[in-house]
Amino acid sequence: MIELEQSRNQFPKEPIRLMSRVYKFILPDVRRELDGWRQEAASIPDPELRKQALASIKAKEFHCQGGSVYAAANLAKREILIPLIVAFQTISDYLDNLCDRSTSMDADDFRLLHQSMLDAVNPSSELQDYYALREESDDGGYLHHLVQTCRDNIEQLPGYRAAKPHILDLVGLYTDLQVYKHIDPSLREAALLRWWEQHSNRTPQLRWNEFAAATGSTLGVFMLFLAASNPELDDSSAEIIHDAYFPHVCGLHIMLDYLIDQEEDEVGGDLNFCSYYENKETMLNRIAFIVEGARRDIKRLPASSFHRMIIEGLLALYLSDPKVSEQQEIREVSRRLMKRSPLMRLFFFVNSRWIRKHL
Repeated sequence: MIELEQSRNQFPKEPIRLMSRVYKFILPDVRRELDGWRQEAASIPDPELRKQALASIKAKEFHCQGGSVYAAANLAKREILIPLIVAFQTISDYLDNLCDRSTSMDADDFRLLHQSMLDAVNPSSELQDYYALREESDDGGYLHHLVQTCRDNIEQLPGYRAAKPHILDLVGLYTDLQVYKHIDPSLREAALLRWWEQHSNRTPQLRWNEFAAATGSTLGVFMLFLAASNPELDDSSAEIIHDAYFPHVCGLHIMLDYLIDQEEDEVGGDLNFCSYYENKETMLNRIAFIVEGARRDIKRLPASSFHRMIIEGLLALYLSDPKVSEQQEIREVSRRLMKRSPLMRLFFFVNSRWIRKHL
């Protein structure tokens, strides 16, 4: 990792410096990017596509805010990294809404929609008609513009050649998950289990629901975008970054998301990977196991203190969500996870609450 050591001093090493960069640079830039996409979404001709595009930006803005924290580690390249991360995450959130609210349960439709994410990170591929298998299709060029924005910014990342195969691996797994989790509920668990069996050798320490959760995170992709902003990135370093984030850091991210959404998903009949545990105690122990795996894995990376802040920030972000206070069982889990919390996590907890209230 010698080539990445050169950029180690760019990484904020303590929470106050990280949050200073977030407030001063990251949040204003993310807001500006999302304002542009919001205006474009408002002009989408098809009413259903317009509704879902606008709803995804309104309800999931914090996804873009959280993902763009990686740009705080290379402020000189934030004009590339933030538009790239925001555009890519906006595709993810928009398609998630389309599939969640879809009248179709066609796996081929879902796969074609998500081909846009693979094309977004593979500038040499041909753009396609991603709506070809569904009735609603006139988005006024919105999805193509998001994809092209990703590609244009990727072209400006000098280390992308080394990062690309590992990004394609993560985005490919993400696409598979989105296909299988959105098909007919009577078919999805069997499809997810068959898929897991194909990949179980990659993560033998995880249960099938935990592997699936890990594939649903975009954090590994964002970290590889950041790494690719370094012209010295090589194949070995990119592989180490991929393996440090997948599966534990990525798995923690999505398991926390499902943890706080349990009640909402039960009401809506949506799939929730936390519901597959035998009981609350098992769920808590498994999430704690993933937390420890994440902390262990990031020690392999230069500037590991930055990645440790990402982990503690994830815990703070999700456990400070208003949904936690509304669910007694999750409040208990939250208290257990926060009980031996370092001051760093408490710092992020306070900041997460402030951001939710004021931004």
